[in-house]
Amino acid sequence: MLTFAKRLAAALITIALGTGGLWATPTKEAPWLPEAAAYRLTLHLGNLVPVDWNAMADAWRDPYRGSEISTGALDWLASKSKLDTGALTTALAAEDRQAVFSAATRLIALRIEEELDRSLAPDSANPLAAIATARELYRAFADHIRAADPAAARAIGIAWLDLNSAAGSAGVLGAGVADADRDRMLAARAVISDYLKPNYIDPAFALRPTLTAIPESIALSGADIYLPPSYPPGTDIFDQDPLPRLVLNFEEQGIDEADLPLIAYGDMLFDSAQIFGEPARSLGLACSTCHNRSDINNRLFLPGASHQPGAIDVDGSFFNPIFNDRRADPIDTPSLRGLRFTGPYGRDGRFGSIRNFTRNVIVNEFAGPEPTPFMLDALVAYMTEFDFLPNSMLNADGSLTDSAPDAARRGEVIFNTPFAGLGNQSCSTCHQQSANFLDRKAHDIGSATPPYEGARSGAFDTPTLLGTLYTAPYFHDGALPTLASVVDWFDDTKSLGLSDAERSDLTAYLETVGAADEPYETFDDRATPFRLAFEELTTFASTLNTLLPARDATHILLLTDTVATDLAADASTMSNLSARPDVYRMARLLDAVGAAVRSEDWTGAEANWDAFQELQTRIDESAY
Repeated sequence: MLTFAKRLAAALITIALGTGGLWATPTKEAPWLPEAAAYRLTLHLGNLVPVDWNAMADAWRDPYRGSEISTGALDWLASKSKLDTGALTTALAAEDRQAVFSAATRLIALRIEEELDRSLAPDSANPLAAIATARELYRAFADHIRAADPAAARAIGIAWLDLNSAAGSAGVLGAGVADADRDRMLAARAVISDYLKPNYIDPAFALRPTLTAIPESIALSGADIYLPPSYPPGTDIFDQDPLPRLVLNFEEQGIDEADLPLIAYGDMLFDSAQIFGEPARSLGLACSTCHNRSDINNRLFLPGASHQPGAIDVDGSFFNPIFNDRRADPIDTPSLRGLRFTGPYGRDGRFGSIRNFTRNVIVNEFAGPEPTPFMLDALVAYMTEFDFLPNSMLNADGSLTDSAPDAARRGEVIFNTPFAGLGNQSCSTCHQQSANFLDRKAHDIGSATPPYEGARSGAFDTPTLLGTLYTAPYFHDGALPTLASVVDWFDDTKSLGLSDAERSDLTAYLETVGAADEPYETFDDRATPFRLAFEELTTFASTLNTLLPARDATHILLLTDTVATDLAADASTMSNLSARPDVYRMARLLDAVGAAVRSEDWTGAEANWDAFQELQTRIDESAY
């Protein structure tokens, strides 16, 4: 199963397979200037329904999450700019969505102008720095202009290059700009300013009907422009480090996934953004984005949909407006380890089958097209192979082995002791040791505030305790940061009357039950992240041995579109540079399989697949 960083690489890389297209090495997103970050957050948050006005105000008041600058946008502007931010702050206070957008857009455009003015000032000691700042501010508009007005975007891109070139003679030496270079700078600046003023600064700009940074004339014309979706500043979509270990039932029994085509295809689908709709598809989001290697991605964070890392609101308006429940209810991502044992599914146990739960995720949560029966069969076949992490401190019946610490043994007694505050039941009543520490029921333990008087919506599915040492935070909303805090919560809210020593022992027991012998993937010079990803991708591709003879065009194309792109992303991260061209060629061959299938050239598809397998064998023997 691929890591999400790899899928993000695939989403970011520009590929034109077979046509000599550009290959780009993906990198972490460059830092944003505070006001540009706040603007992009305004676009993102302002298009959510309903608008979280506290988050919108925070976007301008506080540094964005992960920012390298510790100052919020408004304070930053106060120290760096002479522009008046009154219109913006008034609009924020009034919670006027359109006014906020108009004021913020004009503010960024005027900031670009302000920095360009500085670059051209006669006493400018460092025009290049001012140009660089202006260009970083323009980044807030760039992708939308590129999508809506490609010709203008190219002209502005050339203008930025001309500005840099002309100002380069002065550079950081403070030598001043020569007259000829100044004329070039003025001409280049005019290209940028002549576009910004009518489209982003003039008063008519406020009439723009949508929260989108596209040219005013295009916005008002009603032109059908597809704007590329993007994650807002502060998003964290990379995998945690260290990488969780994936335990698969068939693999532990020595069975090769390449010999299990249905499971291998399901593995591919679990890592494919192609099964979802927009914006998830373009953003490279897949099942394993949140459920990383069958477990969780506890650093995943999306502004407006996450209240803390590892949590996400899957029924908000960002991924599928028609599924929007208009409630801010992000949930802590549950682990999928041991999935075949942990039904019912969903935090509140609303789905009795993995199949129905999976379809809901694809179609309702992420706006994907209706999956075929084969796709659901494959996904279920793969996910039901997820196993719990081996733990040598537990017997098969859930009791502790001799290797468990003494504190955990004392905690086990408490875990099995009935308490009046639990209705004369014990912890093990719900977390049954012999049944993977769950009872497959939903219970209302009082961990959620009822949405209205008399509501019976606080019941949540009993989670397993296996592997939980690595899945913090806890509860459905991730409200408790540690297993110790879980013990404290039950002791306090259920009046269990535990002493400090008993709390400590019960915590030790939960940590022992939730532990694992090898919780993380281990890498060395041979077992590298590249090799892991490469072997997974070629395993996915191996299902063509079944799909091609069946002439199953639908599922072949889903596979080739996913795996060819991911192979290219893999190649871009290889440390073995001499083997990199061969991996690129593999990606092109797989794409050629898809192209032949689209034209119903089955002979050509099979020939390209044969060439792919021959090349794969050679790489297996020499690339590592």
